[in-house]
Amino acid sequence: MGSTIQHWGQTPSRVGTMSRFLGDLLEMECGIIGLQGVGKTTLFTALTAHSVAVQVGSMKPNMGIATIPDPRLAQITTFIVPKKVIPATLQVVDLPGVPSGGSNLNVVLAHIRNVDALCHVVNCYDRDPKADMASMDSELIVADMVVVEGAIDKAERTAKHGDKDAQRRVDVLSRVNALLEEEKSAREGDWDESDRAILKSYGIMTAKPMLYVANVSEDDVQGNSEAAKYVATYAQKTDGQSVVVCAILESEIAELEQDDQIEMLESMGLTEPAVGPLARALNTLLGLSTFYTAGEKEVRAWPISKGAPAPQAAGVIHSDIERGFIRAECYHVDDLFALTSEKAIKEAGKLRSEGKNYTMQDGDVVNFLFNV
Repeated sequence: MGSTIQHWGQTPSRVGTMSRFLGDLLEMECGIIGLQGVGKTTLFTALTAHSVAVQVGSMKPNMGIATIPDPRLAQITTFIVPKKVIPATLQVVDLPGVPSGGSNLNVVLAHIRNVDALCHVVNCYDRDPKADMASMDSELIVADMVVVEGAIDKAERTAKHGDKDAQRRVDVLSRVNALLEEEKSAREGDWDESDRAILKSYGIMTAKPMLYVANVSEDDVQGNSEAAKYVATYAQKTDGQSVVVCAILESEIAELEQDDQIEMLESMGLTEPAVGPLARALNTLLGLSTFYTAGEKEVRAWPISKGAPAPQAAGVIHSDIERGFIRAECYHVDDLFALTSEKAIKEAGKLRSEGKNYTMQDGDVVNFLFNV
């Protein structure tokens, strides 16, 4: 391409090979967990819009991509009309149902250790959520205790020889063990980034970000039942998050054409399928935010790790843009919604020119300038 300054955002010129960083983001997985028969796979098919042939009852996980419904993305297209609209996506894994003991339990737990965040589906219409959640927690806590106790023994032996890294691991693991012995999850501890890295290296399941899904009946889509309220309260108490979903209804909605979806939702007093807030909650759970590129060719939502600098965001689009990054011209989506055009944004002094040290904000609309 020579040394010509180029723009990416308003008029993308080529796609080429995506950066390794985008590959890393796409590899981040949210695992859907729960006891057997709670509606996990039904929810998975709704999230992935029936795009994956699922294996029901298998000990192998079902894997798929969930589109993240984004009201801001849709609103951008009312002011900037593109030829194509591309939403952000999320990789979800439908993990086998957790059995009560037996050899299959270890297989399921191994799958759970390998994902980055957990989505725990709780049946709130014909089972006791309190008993089910206690059973799941017990399995995860006991399994974590086995790992932690073994890891402490090994780290202590190494620490005796003055290994400072091993001493650090002993400290973190001992604090985790104290929580587990109190039947608390590791999420409830006070951890800094280096602590979390140690927990992740050991695959501590109760340290993973957790979203509880209250799977309700069609008569309780607002989650007003005592069972759904219990899930919300429990999530808050254990440093988790929660949403309410009727998995059967969502699966049916996902099979409808858009006009039929809207009609069905309106008849139920809903503005969007519940998988919308669910997918956005999972995105947040993975520590991701969203920035946008917007032009006549396409309007697109891009996932980015929270706190990422502008060049790293450029690399999500293309490694060449990160390597040749000059600056980012950006404004916030709220400025577009308020002022209705990019011309008006410029005239109001809302268009910013940001350099390499700029920290990307959720909702930024960006045009990257680069030189390669």
